[in-house]
Amino acid sequence: MTYENLDAKLINALLGDGRASLRSLAEKLDVSVTTVSNHLRDLEDEGVIEGYTPKVNYDALGYDVTAVIQLKVEGSKLPDITERLREEKQMISVYEVTGDYDVIAIGKFTDTDGMNRQIKALLTDADIRESNTSVVLNSVVENEQFELDVEE
Repeated sequence: MTYENLDAKLINALLGDGRASLRSLAEKLDVSVTTVSNHLRDLEDEGVIEGYTPKVNYDALGYDVTAVIQLKVEGSKLPDITERLREEKQMISVYEVTGDYDVIAIGKFTDTDGMNRQIKALLTDADIRESNTSVVLNSVVENEQFELDVEE
């Protein structure tokens, strides 16, 4: 029995069904339940698998306004601003980036008024030198994970 690419195959199987049982994963991968359990534990311990969570459709819950917020920040205050954004519940992604702006944040809102209030509150911070906000018209792909390449 070969375990070549087993971790990648296990990850791919979980991407297909994050609620799969150890038994069903073992059957799919043609290994023992113990082997799946051990590899899964190792992937969790190594931080490769960080948790198991539902995939939520925020649009269906009324959060159908997505904003892409770009910020120029005073250099030494970058960690403070990114931490503040991270703590905002409706910010689903926060990135430190290269280029014209220092930070890109993605937020989900129920309406443009709520978005406007949150952005204005953010812009009262003197450490934010400039901002540019775009409202997403259509999400072509969002929060997708990809399968790992597996050599057969």
